[in-house]
Parts: sequence; structure tokens; C-alpha cells
Amino acid sequence: MSNHNVDQNEIAKFEALASRWWDPTSEFRPLHDINPLRLNYIDERAPLAGKRALDVGCGGGLLSEGMALRGAHVTGIDMGEAPLSVARLHGMESGIEVDYRRITVEELAQDPEHAGQYDVVTCLEMLEHVPDPASVISACATMLKPGGHLFVSTINRNPKSFLFAIVGAEYMLRLLPKGTHEWRKFIRPSEMSDHLRHAGLDIRDLTGMTYNPITKAYRLGRDVDVNYMMHAMDTREDSTPS
Repeated sequence: MSNHNVDQNEIAKFEALASRWWDPTSEFRPLHDINPLRLNYIDERAPLAGKRALDVGCGGGLLSEGMALRGAHVTGIDMGEAPLSVARLHGMESGIEVDYRRITVEELAQDPEHAGQYDVVTCLEMLEHVPDPASVISACATMLKPGGHLFVSTINRNPKSFLFAIVGAEYMLRLLPKGTHEWRKFIRPSEMSDHLRHAGLDIRDLTGMTYNPITKAYRLGRDVDVNYMMHAMDTREDSTPS
């Protein structure tokens, strides 16, 4: 198995916390809080019912299960065995069926049974944790059917994101464990746009996500200074005979 685009230190961070993934009061509370926003954004732009979806960097399965609950047939992939074990166990307890696999998206893209077979591919809060985000984006694009949808989210790289995402979230508000993020790995929207275009995708939307420390609520909007999501599409014509 070729793991050239896997940072073992990043994997270890989430392995150590995996048992608390589904605890909404744990270090993963921000993921629980933003998951409905993420799901609604995806479902509004690419209705999930009956679709085949791939969740890249699925972790403990929050988004994967959410998409499955909305009627998608979901495959979740990650390189952390502990989070995947938690995801599988939670799926057994909840009765929600997701196909979880320990594999990189680059490796999965080499499998003809999976490449070009997904209506929706998601890669959320993961790209800032890999050495080569462009490689992940390219592989995600390979997984899409003609007309398929790719959704990505990450953190912008600027002084404000350092103040909010690291100093504020990790040290002051303690929303995340210290050391969760490295500012130099954050990705500007312009850089993300380049990755998506080079992968042959058409960008359809850029939306920011902000946090109000007073109300302790997240919302989507135009402010992309810190967290943001992007929606892109494969605009090839589907040549499958009707």
C-alpha cells in the first residue's frame, strides 16, 4: 500500500481521540455543531437520496452516517484504523449502513470498480492534514461520474485564520485540542480553486462558515476569511446509453 500522501503524525492525533468521536461534548463538539450545516449545504446542491456518495477522510463517520440517513449509498474512507473502528461500531449500534474502508482516495481511484462511479464526493476538514492536497483533489475528481459533485472544506491561510482557528479555537476557547492544526497547511480559496480547475472541475460555489463565541453557533455566509466550503462539478456529458 502506497501511503506517500499520508502524514502519520496527523493520523496519530485523531487515533488518540477516536473513542470520543461521537460524544457531542468532547473535542469533536465543533464537528457535531457544524455537521447539520454541512449536510444541508450538500443536500441542497446535490440531493442525496438514491445517490452514491464517497466520504474522503470520514473519521468516525459523522458526515457518512448523515448522508446515509438522507438516503445516499455511502462509502467512507480514512487512514486511521481507530476512527474507522468507532465508525463501524456506531453504525452497528445505530443501524445505519456505511461501507467503511482503510484506504487513501489515490489508491481507490486506481480501482475500476470505484473510479468514476460516485454522484457525490465529499472531503471535509481533511485537506489541511495531508502533505499534498492537490493529489487528493485530483483523485476525488477521478471518482466522480460525469455530472458528479465534489464538496470540499478547509481553513483559509491568513493572519485572521491564525488568530481565530489556532489562537482562538485551540488556546482561548479550547474548542479543539492544542496542536490540531498547523497554520502553514491551511489553503487559500485561490489555491483551492486552482487545484479544482487543474483536476478538470467547474467551481459552482464558495461559502464561508463563521462561529459566534457568544451564541456558540455556526452559520454559513459570505465571510471566507477562516473556514469555507467549495462546491465543484464534473461537467462531462454522461455517455451511458439511456
